[in-house]
Amino acid sequence: MEDLRSLTREERKQLLKEMGQPAYREKQIFKWICRGASSIDEMTDLPASLREALKERSSFEGPEIAAVQTSSDGTRKYLLRFSDGNCVEAVFMRYDYGNSLCISTQVGCAMGCRFCASTIGGKVRDLRAWEMLSEYTSVCRDTRLPINHVVLMGIGEPFDNYREVSRFLSDIHDPDGIGLSLRNITVSTCGIVPKIEAFGKDFPQVNLAISLHASDQQEREALMPIAKAYDIDALLAACRAHGEATGRRVTFEYTLIEGKNDSEKSARALASLLKGMLCHVNLIPLNPVAETGLKSSGRERAEEFRSYLEAHGVPATIRRRLGADIDAACGQLRKNTSTEVKR
Repeated sequence: MEDLRSLTREERKQLLKEMGQPAYREKQIFKWICRGASSIDEMTDLPASLREALKERSSFEGPEIAAVQTSSDGTRKYLLRFSDGNCVEAVFMRYDYGNSLCISTQVGCAMGCRFCASTIGGKVRDLRAWEMLSEYTSVCRDTRLPINHVVLMGIGEPFDNYREVSRFLSDIHDPDGIGLSLRNITVSTCGIVPKIEAFGKDFPQVNLAISLHASDQQEREALMPIAKAYDIDALLAACRAHGEATGRRVTFEYTLIEGKNDSEKSARALASLLKGMLCHVNLIPLNPVAETGLKSSGRERAEEFRSYLEAHGVPATIRRRLGADIDAACGQLRKNTSTEVKR
């Protein structure tokens, strides 16, 4: 049986019509989905007879929270297990401007970035839109706190799962449910160029972040296999076009790796590439991933790199490091099968 949450709103309306139910019942069901209901029985404003009929026609399972780890800085990392046994991680973070959730879009990742734990073992499958939404609702129910910002920066490449990501964005923004502002959502991609143009047309209000991590083509190819398919010139041209079309700045994520991309030469090349663009650079001292053998440039070098960019007209900041003590920082999330619950 197909999960009731996996249907689009129109498909649920059609199902209810076939069952002789009025269309407004779908709105009630959608509200329960967005509240994070764990079963059809929780939908107490539906007639008992309808709940029983829905259980005969569809499933409503998971995900379960398999583990929670809490960092010394208050960050929480969630391991969520779906009914097929696959797991992903999501990270809840507190900021002065509100609470933020980093969600995953795939089980594993096929992009092969050399510094990232998420790609170790490759991609298993895409997440469905409702599974992404359930990451949000599960964490909301567990924390009992509002989450007013979402970043699609967890496990997976969002633009490699564009259809389901698009549906998730529409669902979480739907005013009948959560109604999250699109301006409070950021989608990060390693640079699938054709999808950048589509994204700008489909979701001009959603923030775009580019995992750049290099200042020239050779440097980028050494770190990110995607660069062989879409070179850095094509990527930056797409980003310029995106900024011009949407009027919104592009964030470039740049992980600083000792001896790879952190030299003054790299800073100079990056400043030259981005000068005059509506953008911002988010510098990230590499968070340790044992399997990669790579080392972080450290905070001091990050400050020097930032200062150089700023002095040459490119806005830059250093990302606040949250959750590193529980492997919840940027680049550390991975598909996992741990069952230990830590709070």
